[in-house]
Amino acid sequence: MNLDRVIRRPIITEKGLRAKDEFRTLSFEVLVDATKAEVKEAVEKFFQVKVDSVRTANFDGKQKRRGKHVGFRRDWKKAFVRLKSGEKMIEYVEKA
Repeated sequence: MNLDRVIRRPIITEKGLRAKDEFRTLSFEVLVDATKAEVKEAVEKFFQVKVDSVRTANFDGKQKRRGKHVGFRRDWKKAFVRLKSGEKMIEYVEKA
């Protein structure tokens, strides 16, 4: 698999930022068919940090209606990446 496409985007929420500060854990939306090893390799490659562990969770797309038409959002996967102690924490946004 192409490692450039494994990580889709960081997930920035209050809960995610608290986990980042307290547990050194980052959360990313990743490809549905990406494995833990591929996620670990992609994070280490792009952010130049050492990863301690990776946990993943799969989410089913929700049903959405618009009038009489019914559709579904896409399925997605979330990865929780814990960095090794002593590694510099990744900053999502640099303040100007």
